Amino acid sequence: MKFTEMNLPPEVLRGIADAGFSECTPIQAKTLPLALSGKDVAGQAQTGTGKTAAFLVTLFTKLLKTDRTSRENHPMALILAPTRELVVQIENDARLLGSHCGFNIQAIYGGVDYQKQRDALKEGADIIIGTPGRLIDYLKQKVYSLKSIEVLVIDEADRMFDMGFIADLRFILRRLPPFDKRQNMMFSATLSRRVMELAYEFMNLPEKVSATPEKMTAERVEQVLYHVAGKEKFPLLLGLLRREGMERTMVFVNTKREAEFLRDRLNANDFPCQLISGDVEQKKRLRILDDFREGRLPILIATDVASRGLHIDGISHVINYDLPQDAEDYVHRIGRTARAGAEGMAISFADEDGAFHLEAIQEYSKQKIPVEWADDDLFVHDYKRTKPRPKSSASSGDAKGRGGRSGSRSAKPKPHARPKARGGEGTAQAPAPVDAAATAPADGVEKKKSRRRPRRKKPAGEGEQP
Repeated sequence: MKFTEMNLPPEVLRGIADAGFSECTPIQAKTLPLALSGKDVAGQAQTGTGKTAAFLVTLFTKLLKTDRTSRENHPMALILAPTRELVVQIENDARLLGSHCGFNIQAIYGGVDYQKQRDALKEGADIIIGTPGRLIDYLKQKVYSLKSIEVLVIDEADRMFDMGFIADLRFILRRLPPFDKRQNMMFSATLSRRVMELAYEFMNLPEKVSATPEKMTAERVEQVLYHVAGKEKFPLLLGLLRREGMERTMVFVNTKREAEFLRDRLNANDFPCQLISGDVEQKKRLRILDDFREGRLPILIATDVASRGLHIDGISHVINYDLPQDAEDYVHRIGRTARAGAEGMAISFADEDGAFHLEAIQEYSKQKIPVEWADDDLFVHDYKRTKPRPKSSASSGDAKGRGGRSGSRSAKPKPHARPKARGGEGTAQAPAPVDAAATAPADGVEKKKSRRRPRRKKPAGEGEQP
């Protein structure tokens, strides 16, 4: 189905042409006829299949028919997403597809521009795209109102549950107009029971749409698995990077500590890379993503915070340096490549710990990952080594002091070493402090007793004399 066959407004069609779209993806072909007719939709589709364009085209089409003169500068549409990266991605797509519609689009998320976003909301925005936390913050301050919302979109609804946003999500939904007074769209990689319960609670008899193929992963992703020991993962990674010539690669790890260690080692061995994780400052995170998107950064290391919501064209390889503990995260990780019909390769390392998660991953993705055995020549052993970052500077400093500078650090253990170092003098003088310590409390007890006895006798004696 082509977009030109759907009787869309000219402004929307021009935005679609600017984005380079002509034919609908499966999820768009199933969603748009229902959504454009005004029905609520709960859509299920894997990542990278065009869900964002599906609800944006519907949203713009509906708002273009709305009378904007009587809304008192309040927003008309609200799009909720679980992560900052996904909010930024939806905002970019919305500005491209809606470039000819004349709507004021505002992204709201934590980490940056608190006052700037607050002022933008106060001045008035037609479409708000945001994460629940900061939206609630401004809502409680009465910076904006939700009473004029005509279209609600919840993207990655299953991730909302996983990240603990469900209470915040319900807080916002309860402050919207009645569900039959607005159009609602929900999209998720999985329409589980809890997701559908939310849909039936806050939506108006939603039509359930699914465009999930037999395989959960993208069709054009070539997958390969290496069984390798934990100590051999980095030598194998270097060998693959040198052999494959990966121009734009994402490397996923499970922990921030491991990600930092991997970043330092790759940079030391002439493979420029950067890291994004949950606690990286938002401005720095966006700058790193821009460098990676524009090709100035060839390798991006990421934790699972980046496995959803990132649409970066031209990612040639995704490497699971650590297999994820959650099988669903595997699908979202490798979905960063082979997007919108392109081809890509996903390479995974299964070490002693990761092998335990392999069965669940293959069961969830409904396919067996092909296994390859690396030749000895593929491992690189003559690489520059870097020390892992210490957990705390205090513990590392003490360890260094005990190992090397015995002269400068010997002042602290001296009091504990004196009795052992001076055996003869120590034994002669040792009883003295012990006796003093022993007699001190005894004297104190006697003094207390001697003080108490006269006090008890005196009042008794004085009472007998009269």
